[in-house]
Amino acid sequence: MINNPIIEFDVHGMRTEEAVAAVQKKVEQAESSVYKIRVIHGYNGGTRIRSAIREEFSYGREPKVKRIVMGANEGITELILREL
Repeated sequence: MINNPIIEFDVHGMRTEEAVAAVQKKVEQAESSVYKIRVIHGYNGGTRIRSAIREEFSYGREPKVKRIVMGANEGITELILREL
């Protein structure tokens, strides 16, 4: 079975701390075939979550996350786990 190289994860409705913990769990569970985790947090009420995720996973704090990029819109943050 081939695993999807992109994990999409929606954190709408979660509190900031819950969302960060849930994303951390996804990062930890990601297999080597996964190169990107797309976190859908929204941009109206999702700015606190967006900021917390970018703060938590940037600057080398999480070794599995190589870099963070903006998604297709402001409501998405993508965690790059490996380069293609």
